[in-house]
Amino acid sequence: MKIAFVGKGGSGKTTLSSLFIRHLAGDRAPVIAVDADINQHLAAALGLDEAEAAELPAMGAQLPLIKDYLRGTNPRIPSAETMIKTTPPGEGSRLLRVDEDNPVYRACARTVRLDRGAPVRLMATGPFTEADLGVACYHSKVGAVELCLNHLVDGPGEYVVVDMTAGSDSFASGMFTRFDMTFLVAEPTRKGIAVYRQYKAYARDFGISLRVIGNKVQGQDDLDFLREEAGDDLLTTFGHSDWVRAMEKGRPPLFELLEEPNRKALRTLRETADGTYERRDWERYTRQMVHFHLRNAESWGNAKTGADLAAQVDPAFVLDERLAATPQPV
Repeated sequence: MKIAFVGKGGSGKTTLSSLFIRHLAGDRAPVIAVDADINQHLAAALGLDEAEAAELPAMGAQLPLIKDYLRGTNPRIPSAETMIKTTPPGEGSRLLRVDEDNPVYRACARTVRLDRGAPVRLMATGPFTEADLGVACYHSKVGAVELCLNHLVDGPGEYVVVDMTAGSDSFASGMFTRFDMTFLVAEPTRKGIAVYRQYKAYARDFGISLRVIGNKVQGQDDLDFLREEAGDDLLTTFGHSDWVRAMEKGRPPLFELLEEPNRKALRTLRETADGTYERRDWERYTRQMVHFHLRNAESWGNAKTGADLAAQVDPAFVLDERLAATPQPV
């Protein structure tokens, strides 16, 4: 399952995505966690100290390696320099699996161990550097994430959890279509609901599975407000948590001590995400991938690379989890 956490800045999406990651790891599920937010806080929410978080490799800095590995022997991609963030896989491309060893993970991921749960691979886009300030947009960072998601095949019981950038900014790329489930974290406020409405309107024509998680819910009035505004999209809610307060101070107790109502909410998230597996449509997933690649190629990619990037599309190729069992090109 590919799962995105989105929401207004300050809504708590990083906190809730980290709790969900801990929940999956506690159930011994294979998990890749990706911090794709412009504010890089997922590592800290997963228990890394400042020094450890600063040492995380930036995916954006490894983009040449990622491109060269993923293109494999695909004859439609003669060089890594002609790949862009939306380049789709084709015959001969190398694909990523959740539970494997490969050069991309070795260069970009670090293993995080959470209590007694399964180890989690943590990846991060990387923060702005001094060289980026004033001359680069954040989409140049998240392009590495989009490219990896385009080439990733995952099966049942495997999870890729991405903490996305705040607001509806992810609609500036096609990455919002890369997920089986999108959880939108909303506070019981007008601003929180405004982001939900905007996200739902943008996603309406793309078959996005979107559910709302109410956060910082303090009473019946908050719950009634969210139910009135989000309707059936409201999946579950999180209330006050002493466990989270301790975690935010850098002193988290054992995860098994998280309050039962909040643990129940996490179980609901997983059950809902798992339910999307039966409805997964790899042909639609591949079609949307190609759609956004062609749009990006026409808008800026062809001019930047000096190549006709539409020629990278392999019309006979459909990304499918069954490809996970096929040998990788050398």
